[in-house]
Amino acid sequence: MVCEQLIEISTTFASRSAADACARRLVEVRVAACVQVDGPVSSVYRWRSAVEIAEEWRCTCKTTPEREGECLAAITALHDYETPQLVVTAVATTPAYGAWVRASVSVS
Repeated sequence: MVCEQLIEISTTFASRSAADACARRLVEVRVAACVQVDGPVSSVYRWRSAVEIAEEWRCTCKTTPEREGECLAAITALHDYETPQLVVTAVATTPAYGAWVRASVSVS
């Protein structure tokens, strides 16, 4: 089986409603085929010299390498964090799932 190469982009939001709104918008404008929202998750991080602990909701976005830049730009535009987490991972998937993702983000 030849695997399809796709992109997963992970980000977090301070509220479930913000995560859901972002997920919906990314799928509506076809820069992501699917966005999974999970949480809450507990995040511990350093921000402005202080250690912070926050409850967040994680979005995992599935897209193609061709739509990666547009997906990242859309997430950034929708985000209320000054420096949002944007983790990009190349993944291999089945040809059938890859075809579905490609069709879902196709603008033609």
